[in-house]
Amino acid sequence: MAKIVSAERVVEYSLEFKIRVVKLTLALDVKAKDIADILGLHPIMIYRWRQEYKAGKFKEKPTRRISMTKATSNDNKEFSKDKEIAKLKRALADARKENNFLKKWEGYLKEQSQKNSRS
Repeated sequence: MAKIVSAERVVEYSLEFKIRVVKLTLALDVKAKDIADILGLHPIMIYRWRQEYKAGKFKEKPTRRISMTKATSNDNKEFSKDKEIAKLKRALADARKENNFLKKWEGYLKEQSQKNSRS
């Protein structure tokens, strides 16, 4: 993702990122708005990128701006840590669901054994 690079809130995305997003929206049978929500972009940006892509305007131009989407090794470590944390959170949620189910099942079995012992 990109970051704010100046006080005027100019956000610069790499050409490679823009092309990937455009190809993703064209290849999938999904609304551009949905992909924009997932990527944290404004849908207008994706629509504009599509138009520029179709018009052949995606070419490297010299710029004074620094691309914020080129990942450094530190960024990759942070990304992998975030992925690992998300994976562990999902595993924890699954374990909690399973634990709650087993507690309910144990209660059900106790109830059934009490009913059987009374009869």
